[in-house]
Amino acid sequence: MARIKVIKDVTDFVPILRAVSTGTKKEIFTELAEDWKTSDEIEEKYGEEGVKALKLFEKMKLVETRWQHTDRKTKKAYHTYYSSVHIDASVPVGEISEVLYAAMLDDEEFNKIEEHILEHVKKGENFAKDISEVIDVSPLTLKSMVKRSVKLDYRGHRILELKE
Repeated sequence: MARIKVIKDVTDFVPILRAVSTGTKKEIFTELAEDWKTSDEIEEKYGEEGVKALKLFEKMKLVETRWQHTDRKTKKAYHTYYSSVHIDASVPVGEISEVLYAAMLDDEEFNKIEEHILEHVKKGENFAKDISEVIDVSPLTLKSMVKRSVKLDYRGHRILELKE
């Protein structure tokens, strides 16, 4: 079945950019577009980085899953959810620069910001506007960072911690 990802909110572009931000993620994403792969197959070929990539793809809703029987065991298998992407967004340069900044931010620096956001969420301070003021970023940048994160999720006007 051909599914098309329509991007109208510019922050929805962040998951696509992060899905191919390294050579390994790009290879895995390409493989998953061609065929169903189990997490064991990905881990065997790509190691721990492959497992992390699957978690990222799953959180960002870029893959679908199904249970697959292999060697008398049932394993979770992955495949890309969308067969194509349609981008229908018009944004000011200032806003697109904020989204791209969040998507391309160095992993080490991003992890620090992500942990800072997570601290506030764990304390019950989960309204996006409040957190954006505390960490001194725009609401658009915050939303983009949360869409990049595998630990956080944006629900309405709140930011929630994702559990394993």
